[in-house]
Amino acid sequence: MSESLVENVSLDSSKRTWLIASGCAGAVGGIAAAVPFVSSFQPSERAKAAGAAVEADISNLKPGEKMTVEWRGKPVWIVRRTPEQLAALPKINDQLVDPKSERKPTEQAPAYARNELRAIKPEYLVVVGICTHLGCSPSDKFKAGPQPSLPDDWQGGFFCPCHGSTFDLAGRVFKNKPAPDNLEVPPHMYLSDTKILIGEDKKA
Repeated sequence: MSESLVENVSLDSSKRTWLIASGCAGAVGGIAAAVPFVSSFQPSERAKAAGAAVEADISNLKPGEKMTVEWRGKPVWIVRRTPEQLAALPKINDQLVDPKSERKPTEQAPAYARNELRAIKPEYLVVVGICTHLGCSPSDKFKAGPQPSLPDDWQGGFFCPCHGSTFDLAGRVFKNKPAPDNLEVPPHMYLSDTKILIGEDKKA
C-alpha cells in the first residue's frame, strides 16, 4: 500500500472516530436536554392531588367555629353552626337574592344543598370561601348585632371587605350587593359523624 493511501486511510479512520464520538455526545446531550422537557409534561404530585377529593376531620370543631381545608386550590370553609345561628336563618330570607340557590342550581350547589340551610346536615355549612363578585376572600363576621359596615340587624355571616358584599351563615348573598350569587357549595359527603369528604358525593 502506498504511503499516501495509508495516510488517507488513517485520516478517514480518525475522522470516523471523531464523527462517532461527536454523534454519541450529541445524542447524550439531546437525551439530557429532552429529559426535563419530557418531565415537564408529567404531572407533579401536587398537580395530581389538585383535583382529588380531600378528607376533613371535624371531630374538634366546636359550635360557632370554622375550619378551612384546601380543595382544587380553593379554600373550603366548614362552619359548625349553633342552634341560635340556625334559628336566625329563616328570618332574613326576604333580604337575600337567592335563598334556596335556585338561580344557578348546578353551579351554586348540589341538589342536596339546595335548601334554606344549604347543607346535608343542618349543623354544618360547607362552602367555597371565595366571593362570587371578583374572587376575594370574605371575612368571618359570626357575631350578631350592629357592627361597622354591617346592618344593625346583622345575624352573623361573612363580609367581603373588597367591595362590601355580605353573605349569611348559609353562604347566601344579600340583595343590593356587588356579588351576584351565593357562595358555592362543593360536592361533599359524610364518611362518618366526624369526617367529611370534599370533592365527592357519590353516596350523598
